[in-house]
Amino acid sequence: MVTSVRPDANQPIGLFDSGIGGLTVARAIKERLPKERLIYFGDTAHLPYGDKSPDSIKYYAIRIAQFLLDNNCKMIVIACNTASALAYDTVKDFVGKRALVVNVIDPVVDKIASEGKIKRVGVIGTKGTIKSGIHAKKLTMANKSIEVSGLATPLLVPMIEEGFFNNKISHAVIDSYLSRPKLKKIDALILGCTHYPLIKEEIEHIYKGRIPLIDSADEVAKYVNHLLQKHKLLNTSVKKPVHRFYVSDYTEAFEKNTNFFFNEKIKLEEARIWK
Repeated sequence: MVTSVRPDANQPIGLFDSGIGGLTVARAIKERLPKERLIYFGDTAHLPYGDKSPDSIKYYAIRIAQFLLDNNCKMIVIACNTASALAYDTVKDFVGKRALVVNVIDPVVDKIASEGKIKRVGVIGTKGTIKSGIHAKKLTMANKSIEVSGLATPLLVPMIEEGFFNNKISHAVIDSYLSRPKLKKIDALILGCTHYPLIKEEIEHIYKGRIPLIDSADEVAKYVNHLLQKHKLLNTSVKKPVHRFYVSDYTEAFEKNTNFFFNEKIKLEEARIWK
């Protein structure tokens, strides 16, 4: 039997993704809530999540959620669109009242639905996210006049994880995807994977400011702030927080990319939770 314990404001925020993509969310939360301590888990052993089965994603998410609970997290942010689409309800049921649970899809849906100006939305994401149709389901529930067109872009995550962005290779791959007929005549584009803000400038270059790009990281950070205030769980400590970063399979390249992206010296810790 799981004991329900109310979280405390001094506890850290836990986040997880299959790789470095969720760091876009972690960085946005760090900038908006500089007093919060973060624990990040990159499930590099199972990267990428986009081509895994729903049952596998749910299993990974539960195990990682338990790891974050064991590290005393007051909130778990599923910093991955695929896991948010396929495992959010599962994680929320598993966690119960032990921590707050946030996904990266609902804050984006709320933003678009509340503005009321966008009528045709494009979504790019992994095969798992697009196949789930989660953005279309949630957006049409919020506003029936919104049309959603999703395009799976499976090459982008491994490309980004390998450090191929802002170069000729990434330009060619991104341009090839964004020129597909599915993304014609859209009013906005949802970056439906937390890796994609890392190539946001390249995407903006292709669209040349014609349409807004909806970045889930910023919206999630705003929502996290709102939720912590609502539950009186904002950390008010004057001490500088010490963040911790874990991976399920350590690689030097991942640590190098993490340091470059998070703009500070980061030491990755390996947590073999699958053994």
